[in-house]
Amino acid sequence: MASELEPEVQAIDRSLLECSAEEIAGKWLQATDLTREVYQHLAHYVPKIYCRGPNPFPQKEDMLAQHVLLGPMEWYLCGEDPAFGFPKLEQANKPSHLCGRVFKVGEPTYSCRDCAVDPTCVLCMECFLGSIHRDHRYRMTTSGGGGFCDCGDTEAWKEGPYCQKHELNTSEIEEEEDPLVHLSEDVIARTYNIFAIMFRYAVEILTWEKESELPADLEMVEKSDTYYCMLFNDEVHTYEQVIYTLQKAVNCTQKEAIGFATTVDRDGRRSVRYGDFQYCEQAKSVIVRNTSRQTKPLKVQVMHSSIVAHQNFGLKLLSWLGSIIGYSDGLRRILCQVGLQEGPDGENSSLVDRLMLSDSKLWKDDHDREFSVADLSVQIFTVPSLARMLITEENLMSIIIKTFMDHLRHRDAHGRFQFERYTALQAFKFRRVQSLILDLKYVLISKPTEWSDELRQKFLEGFDAFLELLKCMQGMDPITRQVGQHIEMEPEWEAAFTLQMKLTHVISMMQDWCASDEKVLIEAYKKCLAVLMQCHGGYTDGEQPITLSICGHSVETIRYCVSQEKVSIHLPVSRLLAGLHVLLSKSEVAYKFPELLPLSELSPPMLIEHPLRCLVLCAQVHAGMWRRNGFSLVNQIYYYHNVKCRREMFDKDIVMLQTGVSMMDPNHFLMIMLSRFELYQIFSTPDYGKRFSSEITHKVRTIVIMLNVCIYTFSFLTGERFSPGVGQVNATDETKREIIHQLSIKPMAHSELVKSLPEDENKETGMESVIEAVAHFKKPGLTGRGMYELKPECAKEFNLYFYHFSRAEQSKAEEAQRKLKRQNREDTALPPPVLPPFCPLFASLVNILQSDVMLCIMGTILQWAVEHNGYAWSESMLQRVLHLIGMALQEEKQHLENVTEEHVVTFTFTQKISKPGEAPKNSPSILAMLETLQNAPYLEVHKDMIRWILKTFNAVKKMRESSPTSPVAETEGTIMEESSRDKDKAERKRKAEIARLRREKIMAQMSEMQRHFIDENKELFQQTLELDASTSAVLDNSPVVSDMTLTALGPTQTQVPEQRQFVTCILCQEEQEVKVESRAMVLAAFVQRSTVLSKNRSKFIQDPEKYDPLFMHPDLSCGTHTSSCGHIMHAHCWQRYFDSVQAKEQRRQQRLRLHTSYDVENGEFLCPLCECLSNTVIPLLLPPRNIFNNRLNFSEQPNLTQWIRTISQQIKALQFLRKEESTPNNASTKNSENTDELQLPEGFRPDFHPKNPYSESIKEMLTTFGTATYKVGLKVHPNEEDPRVPIMCWGSCAYTIQSIERILSDEDKPLFGPLPCRLDDCLRSLTRFAAAHWTVASLSVVQGHFCKLFASLVPNDSHEELPCILDIDMFHLLVGLVLAFPALQCQDFSGISLGTGDLHVFHLVTMAHIIQILLTSCTEENGMDQENPTCEEESAVLALYKTLHQYTGSALKEIPSGWHLWRSVRAGIMPFLKCSALFFHYLNGVPSPPDIQVPGTSHFEHLCNYLSLPNNLICLFQENSEIMNSLIESWCHNREVKRYLEGERDAIRYPRESNKLINLPEDYSSLINQASNFSCPKSGGDKSRAPTLCLVCGSLLCSQSYCCQTELEGEDVGACTAHTYSCGSGVGIFLRVRECQVLFLAGKTKGCFYSPPYLDDYGETDQGLRRGNPLHLCKERFKKIQKLWHQHSVTEEIGHAQEANQTLVGIDWQHL
Repeated sequence: MASELEPEVQAIDRSLLECSAEEIAGKWLQATDLTREVYQHLAHYVPKIYCRGPNPFPQKEDMLAQHVLLGPMEWYLCGEDPAFGFPKLEQANKPSHLCGRVFKVGEPTYSCRDCAVDPTCVLCMECFLGSIHRDHRYRMTTSGGGGFCDCGDTEAWKEGPYCQKHELNTSEIEEEEDPLVHLSEDVIARTYNIFAIMFRYAVEILTWEKESELPADLEMVEKSDTYYCMLFNDEVHTYEQVIYTLQKAVNCTQKEAIGFATTVDRDGRRSVRYGDFQYCEQAKSVIVRNTSRQTKPLKVQVMHSSIVAHQNFGLKLLSWLGSIIGYSDGLRRILCQVGLQEGPDGENSSLVDRLMLSDSKLWKDDHDREFSVADLSVQIFTVPSLARMLITEENLMSIIIKTFMDHLRHRDAHGRFQFERYTALQAFKFRRVQSLILDLKYVLISKPTEWSDELRQKFLEGFDAFLELLKCMQGMDPITRQVGQHIEMEPEWEAAFTLQMKLTHVISMMQDWCASDEKVLIEAYKKCLAVLMQCHGGYTDGEQPITLSICGHSVETIRYCVSQEKVSIHLPVSRLLAGLHVLLSKSEVAYKFPELLPLSELSPPMLIEHPLRCLVLCAQVHAGMWRRNGFSLVNQIYYYHNVKCRREMFDKDIVMLQTGVSMMDPNHFLMIMLSRFELYQIFSTPDYGKRFSSEITHKVRTIVIMLNVCIYTFSFLTGERFSPGVGQVNATDETKREIIHQLSIKPMAHSELVKSLPEDENKETGMESVIEAVAHFKKPGLTGRGMYELKPECAKEFNLYFYHFSRAEQSKAEEAQRKLKRQNREDTALPPPVLPPFCPLFASLVNILQSDVMLCIMGTILQWAVEHNGYAWSESMLQRVLHLIGMALQEEKQHLENVTEEHVVTFTFTQKISKPGEAPKNSPSILAMLETLQNAPYLEVHKDMIRWILKTFNAVKKMRESSPTSPVAETEGTIMEESSRDKDKAERKRKAEIARLRREKIMAQMSEMQRHFIDENKELFQQTLELDASTSAVLDNSPVVSDMTLTALGPTQTQVPEQRQFVTCILCQEEQEVKVESRAMVLAAFVQRSTVLSKNRSKFIQDPEKYDPLFMHPDLSCGTHTSSCGHIMHAHCWQRYFDSVQAKEQRRQQRLRLHTSYDVENGEFLCPLCECLSNTVIPLLLPPRNIFNNRLNFSEQPNLTQWIRTISQQIKALQFLRKEESTPNNASTKNSENTDELQLPEGFRPDFHPKNPYSESIKEMLTTFGTATYKVGLKVHPNEEDPRVPIMCWGSCAYTIQSIERILSDEDKPLFGPLPCRLDDCLRSLTRFAAAHWTVASLSVVQGHFCKLFASLVPNDSHEELPCILDIDMFHLLVGLVLAFPALQCQDFSGISLGTGDLHVFHLVTMAHIIQILLTSCTEENGMDQENPTCEEESAVLALYKTLHQYTGSALKEIPSGWHLWRSVRAGIMPFLKCSALFFHYLNGVPSPPDIQVPGTSHFEHLCNYLSLPNNLICLFQENSEIMNSLIESWCHNREVKRYLEGERDAIRYPRESNKLINLPEDYSSLINQASNFSCPKSGGDKSRAPTLCLVCGSLLCSQSYCCQTELEGEDVGACTAHTYSCGSGVGIFLRVRECQVLFLAGKTKGCFYSPPYLDDYGETDQGLRRGNPLHLCKERFKKIQKLWHQHSVTEEIGHAQEANQTLVGIDWQHL
């Protein structure tokens, strides 16, 4: 089909491209009926441009549309070439003072917490940076897309509405001019014409509903049979369902289906098939059939291609209109006028109305509110002037509330809301309806400063509607206690609470509006009271009245038991009334206009009834009486107290009780309360306590708990006066008190504190303004967060029975405060704090404390405590009573202190508690009982508190009697108290002294025993000290050879006495000596590919099977790194352990398909001791060189020149023999002749094969580790015979040493300073392993490697095509040569020792490296150019440079100064020398000289001595000049060196710079901004949903989306995983910009999140950017991440994280 299409399409294109926009525009200018002309043009051309086949070509379509359709309109509009016309319009335009930028998804937005009128007022980044708000407290968030920048809107900001860019000039102060004056008459006329036609066309076509015919004036003459099967987005089906269905319906691949689904999700619709009607209809029926089983089917339509074409153009047209009006405000004004012009059908018929009203039918509506027109409400309602206008003129409040009520139609018999089961769909619809509450919140968010009568009237109408809503909530979801059996089905409770939560702020804001106008407040109060009366209409019906009496007081109430009747936790009407009542007190309206208020009509028992039931319900739930009602009730009680709801629930219930009590006789109230708590019997019947203590225990427990809560509630009622209006306080006092009590529990981070405080509608808690007064801030370290600690002077305000404490918090706070007092050597009493006075309206509340019933309750409980055996009392009950007594005493003290002359203090608590009981019982007075309890042995804990009460009592009494008439001697109480206190003190002192002596005695005994033990086992200790080799942290434990130079290699190598090494297996705990012939001991190790040192990440091995890794390029593009946790096992123990791990894994796979944190199939396991991720083991060996080098050294050792000649001859001989073997010849004569030709060098026996000294078990482990390194390093299948295995082992040894040297240099640590144990053990084992590995490899293979490596420095004929000297990493070469050399040396019996070989190899490689450095050194001239060389090094290096100059045919740059040259040689060779020192140290076991163990200087000379090099390195060349000159010549003549010198290629310079992670910006918002400009590379300019930054190379990736998945080794992986393979050979460190989270990835199944290096001012990270505080880079934390990367610990970190947190294992990391 495609081939037929193409010529036709091309032909169409040609005819389209020949259209001239200018001509068409000219034709239109002449036209009489412009609309018809334009429509004909569109009808003809649109279907030719859009929708020409199954797959859209957006670029091509847009190009043609611009040319043929939009171009003529632009010409017509400008009347000339738009390229000139539009700039002219732009110049004439005056810049706007409003920014109006529309936010993209993920763009950063800023809101100022000090100046914004509400949180929806935001600035874009550009305006923010130019505004005054950047120095204020601002909040940063990422936009969901679609909002506007409010810069320049004076109604949005309290100050600083303009940024520098949009600043008003003084001349144009607010002079609104008509923007049309800048346009000429005819431009205005033409614009009107074209805008009217195009806007009408777009609206008409986008709201068109027929599927196969167009509007008459757009119908084409001949209609083709081409249709699309169009799939639409919906809110029910998941991605997976859609993908599965599409694969079936239009038989496409999964990849195509994913593409379709992604587009549907993004654009709202996508065609999934193109063809004739029948063909599309068939696909539609399959889709509908497949998706209609569980839910409603997916929406599919078969649409004619021309309709789709016109709709696509309609969308294009709208965005074109949007861009055109950007040129000029005049054009913008015209478009607005066109859009808002009344249509023919009267009201709501303008184009904009039509578009908005049909919004819900458009497919662009992604069914989420944020894409629908309803989302504009935030733009409209938050403008204060608009909101006021809409309230007064359109009655907006009532409309919103009534719409809301219409949607919640389910009511019960009493007209209350009833929610059905909360299904997903229900929840979804409910979410939609809830957005109306948000609209109400937007309308109320800015409070009116002045009220007009209309506003009052309309607000109160809205208030009426609101009361109707609350009335439907009053008493909803009532519950009855389950008795007998557990509830069968948890009732629906979430919807009601969701509604309550959403309304919380609206209720608060309603009260704020009422508070701002006295008339409104009075009216609202009356209305609310009337509604409450209606709700309580049936208050007494059917419930019998009963009379209660205690202490001679009696009251009538009704019989009601919470535990038997229905009760509801939802009482919004009574809570609103409580709020308004407090406002009456706060605004003093209650005292100014008492005649206007219905205070006399209030019936206090009615007001308190329902709130009291709520409190009783909570108490009973706590006492376990409602256990059978299941979790729904527990959750409701939790939310009732929770910080999100309590402000309008629990807090208001307490206020309501306080309101009721302040108007009642406190005795009556207390009796009603006892009755509701079902405790009335206990206090009204004498000796009831004795009786009930003998009853069933669980009943007793219930009563004890209920009593506790009841007394607790008494202390709330009198103690909670921190609401402005109840007590004489302001709002900051309330916040302060909350913070003090939160910090009394423990020091808290800023975010924890904010969470524990209630937020207002602006998301503010008021914390920042008061925190400084009550707390100190402690900054965080490398981990953890900054903490606030309570100031010591605030501890006196601590109230143990603070009403917002949960029970757990209360006990923690009590514990913490007592501990603090003990530390400060104070007594541990926690007395009630001094409270502020009540407001007059609530002043009578204090009388509860001295009422008869209260005294009766206190007396009874104290009585039980005195006779503590016979009664069911508890210590906490007593503690609460003591607290109440303390409160009363504090209160009386306050009254006495503040009393004026003529007033009498009516609060006489002290007198009342001194009186004994009445005649019949003669119970002792409360005071007397307290004095008795003071010495009760079973009340040790409460002694301090009782003592404090008695002391305060005496103080108050003194104040009472301080009138000068009656000087009274101290009462016996104090004397008694004083003496007992002294006794107590003495007793404590004595006990402390005894304890101290006992401690000292024990310590003396212990140290004595220790000494004895050491004396008896002297030799044992000696051994341990010598043998502690494997565990000591210092690098070297061999006996230090003093007063001699230490040399690490060569014939003069320092000989160290052999040491025996004993180690213990962590699995079987057996100890064993490390020997050549014993069973192998191994270290757990982890081998990984690494690019940490890489200078070229783009290199990629095409075919690992054929790749030869013999020479490492100096760019170190990818190395193999080995690390170990240092734990030692027997090889056979490890084998057993690993087999069991494998077996377990197979069983687990059959059971459940979860990942583990390690991949057993790849040989991974966790170290059995520390759970560190490992994938192989390294054998522990003795220094291998001592084992091979056991021949006598009797001959003179050759110098370098002789040695090179000897080795070259041996190599020649070997190569000759190899050739012989490969060409079989029968004639024996020939053979003998050949042998004669070949002169074997003296003492060389190529037929000799040395015996392997190691035991079978060690040989096996050598092979195991070698194969593992080969497998991981090359990413190939394991093959122990492969000739590349030894190369990979040497490479891993070299690379690991290089990376450790890099870390030590970066951190300025000395080379041989104290290395951590595990590193030290790892390097030692790795180097010894690499040196011993040749014994299990094929001898000829290793010899072959040696020959080839040697040939790269000393050329010979048989090896062509070796890399040039610039392309070899010299340290890798050195390690390879040194470790392969024994394979050659073992056949040489001429007496040349291994040490000599090492020395000559080392010298040769060092010289090659110096030449490398000189060839690549850059000749930047330093100002310190000294004419004549001052020291021998400089003259020597100049001479050498001249030689080079000569050999390179003068291509080398001009000679710089000797000083400069020598400096670059020294700097360039340092890393190589350090690596070599580490290598030979571990290889030969020579201890390091003490000079190198200290930090500081560069140690160049010390290193040279240790490595037996001359300090003047150039001497090496001078001593061996005869051979070196010819070698240098051969190196310089290489073609690649010439190319480099002529500038045709690059080479690595020395010293190589250390790789660092990328530089991150100081301010996090610049990262967010960068990410918001990043669009997904695959989906045509679409914004990426999860932009992720690679911290290694700085690439931005589109993570976690179907669009950017690629295939890797046969699996679909996300962009980040794919990137780790190209950038970090499988390991990646990323920053997820939208979440502010660091992501570690390793391989496809491993990953974890790590805390980001960005902190806010409070020292906390903000993962997910939920809090929005400004974030700044913390350098230390970033260094920590960098260190993890340098140390190759990322994979290990992931392993630990996944082991610690199993949820991480389940994440599909490969899709990120």
